[in-house]
Amino acid sequence: MDDGIKPSLSQSSFSSEEKPTGENEQEAAPKAKLDRAAGFEQFQLSTEVQRALKEMGFVMPTDIQREAIPAVFKGFDVLGQAKTGTGKTAVFGIYLTDVIDRHLNHPQALVLAPTRELAMQIAREISTISKYTGLRVATVYGGQSIEPQIRQLRQGVHVVVATPGRMLDHLERGTLNLSHVCRVVIDEADRMLDMGFIDDVRRILGHTMKGRQTMLFSATMPEEILKLSKQYQYEPMYISVSRDEPAVITHIAHQFLMVSPKTKYDALFRYLEEKQPHHTIIFCRTKSSSDKLGFVMKKKEFRACAFHGDLSQNRRDSVMKMFREGSINILVATDLAERGLDVLEVSHVINYDPPDDPITYVHRVGRTGRIGRSGTAVSLIAYGEMGLLGQIERHCKITMEEVKLTGYVAVREDDYQTFGSRQSRPERRPWHGQERQQPRRRGGFGNYRQGGGRPRR
Repeated sequence: MDDGIKPSLSQSSFSSEEKPTGENEQEAAPKAKLDRAAGFEQFQLSTEVQRALKEMGFVMPTDIQREAIPAVFKGFDVLGQAKTGTGKTAVFGIYLTDVIDRHLNHPQALVLAPTRELAMQIAREISTISKYTGLRVATVYGGQSIEPQIRQLRQGVHVVVATPGRMLDHLERGTLNLSHVCRVVIDEADRMLDMGFIDDVRRILGHTMKGRQTMLFSATMPEEILKLSKQYQYEPMYISVSRDEPAVITHIAHQFLMVSPKTKYDALFRYLEEKQPHHTIIFCRTKSSSDKLGFVMKKKEFRACAFHGDLSQNRRDSVMKMFREGSINILVATDLAERGLDVLEVSHVINYDPPDDPITYVHRVGRTGRIGRSGTAVSLIAYGEMGLLGQIERHCKITMEEVKLTGYVAVREDDYQTFGSRQSRPERRPWHGQERQQPRRRGGFGNYRQGGGRPRR
């Protein structure tokens, strides 16, 4: 990782292909000398926050935390480039918990997220970090009645975590006042752009205090995001942990299990019974296959549920609650639902259906190995899909190890004709118990074309 701090972004312009750089390098604040071997005590956090972090299992700060926490505590605007799972939520969660005045009874900080699932995850993490401080956090998102949210806001909150659409609903109704909000976080800004929320974000920022501190986080930096930063941030510090970062977190064990269509269920069930994973997410390619596999697993007495975009919001919330509390320990999910799957305790990700490309693989396996934890990613691969396996290994710079299960044979005798083998194939089976004989030709169409008589009927 480079030095990471690039000042005066608000005074420069650049294309989406260029890395953000500052024109006035002499204005850069000196970078703090932080000990990479030191834990969170190096940030001089309050006793309550340190206690909560210890209970959450946060021992060593991640790269984004090590770089960004000192910057935000100094009051700088921050433009952070970091992927999901790097610990960026804890950056602003720790900061807001420590600096907000809890004696005031109005919103002082706003966090904008592109989806209701992400908004709920952020609110949970901030609430966990601040549980010994009395900080009040409200979550505002669509897909549910607005009345309970209005009642919660009237009771007084310090931090509001919201999706743009529902936030605008509250502003138009006059049920939420942002005039005292002096700290704003825009999380996953590139997804906001993809979903068409950037204009909504601009309208919302117009309701907050002038001179506010703005923190913007994005996995990528397209030109529209840089324009947003230039318009609403003052000389932000540019902090990146993704430029030299490997495509897949290195403390994930990458494995594959050879299967065929007739052995796929058997392979999955044997693996789960033999390895006994703690919390597992199984990825399927379609919603119908997710429902089917979830149904079969329940019949086999696995504690599993399907999770995909066709489920109602209440059902999705209920399934996630059961998963976090441990009443179920397996989610059978689709790729479109994976953004809502942010659970720190996921020990295994299983690709029941292989991903379409290496990028999808990265997104899937990123659900495990979160914030420094170890994890395991297993892909069920048929012989005809070995080429995809090689693509993933080259893209992610990893080597997958083959999993061997007790008593499991990857490809059975009757599957050789479909998938072949690295060894010679067995001879063809006889036709109905006898060698198939070529039928005798009796003036067939070939003879007819050569001038012979018509074929007999």
